[in-house]
Amino acid sequence: MKAFSFIIIATIQALSSSSAFAESSSLHNLKPKNWGLESKAASVQKAWSLTEGSQNVVVAVIDTGIDPTHPDLKPNLWKAPSTGSRANSGSTYGWDFVTNTSNPSDSHGHGTHIAGIIAGVANTKNGTAGVCQHCQIMPIRYYSETAPGNVNLSNTIKAIYYAVKNGAKIINYSGGGPEYSEEEFQAMRAAEKAGVLIVAAAGNDHRDTDVEDNRYYPAAYQLKGLKNIVTVASHSEDGKLLPSSNWGSKSVDVAAPGESILSTLPGNRYGKMSGTSQATAFVSGIAGLILSKQPGLKPEQVKEIIMNNVDQLNNFYGKIASGGKVDANKAILALDPGHLPTRKTASALVH
Repeated sequence: MKAFSFIIIATIQALSSSSAFAESSSLHNLKPKNWGLESKAASVQKAWSLTEGSQNVVVAVIDTGIDPTHPDLKPNLWKAPSTGSRANSGSTYGWDFVTNTSNPSDSHGHGTHIAGIIAGVANTKNGTAGVCQHCQIMPIRYYSETAPGNVNLSNTIKAIYYAVKNGAKIINYSGGGPEYSEEEFQAMRAAEKAGVLIVAAAGNDHRDTDVEDNRYYPAAYQLKGLKNIVTVASHSEDGKLLPSSNWGSKSVDVAAPGESILSTLPGNRYGKMSGTSQATAFVSGIAGLILSKQPGLKPEQVKEIIMNNVDQLNNFYGKIASGGKVDANKAILALDPGHLPTRKTASALVH
């Protein structure tokens, strides 16, 4: 059954209903309450001196929807292009496949939390910020707590095609389950052909997903030959895999911050969640920064840049393909023309 790769640790009291947005020049002085932004974690703040993202990069968040009125998210909501042939275009910011209507809201909270990690604007008052602060967010709701697993899976497939059709460059999928689906695989393949990177959660089952019986989809489709998938485990502030996180030297590519991550919640609130869902969002944000600097890169090239520029840690060897945790600053610095990977070398990273 399709479910989310997350554990709610705590929901904190609302901090503010009005955000004080930072100007670009003050972003680097932000005192983050999200430890994953710091140099000892994913080095996102250092990367901001090189790029803060671009509105040309659209990240589809296939999840529970979004709070479109949240002041940290509203500025970066994607808008469907206005055309005379499509109903609601121009005012559409995403799609709800649970209700089959435009503009998904979020009564659950998970999707809003993920969106804030990826592309929330900097809020100096509350110390929160997304990784790619100028990227656009395309929210797509697939999940309903009351729907059977086959319905959530069907909605996932529709959501992937929607993201591809509407110009997303990155798909964040912070969920999954143990079932292989040929229809879902084909949707992921269509995304690959369209040049769309998919960042997927490794899962929170504390299992070695290299073992066939422990596979976690859609992340595990990379083991079927897809080159556009980055699979993400979660690590703690002290650089250790979370006890809940899945791992795999062939099936999991990188680790990212995933413990008690502060981000946006519906109702202009903020709160902390933990798991590979949150870690996945960090990597989607880093991918957004990379494509903001080099928009012509292929998904497998973005993947290689991320994997080749991790901070390697001994306790990740044999558990994570890259052997380390993501480093946004290293990844952006590696975009020097002499360091750009080729399609040929990138293919070697697919296990």
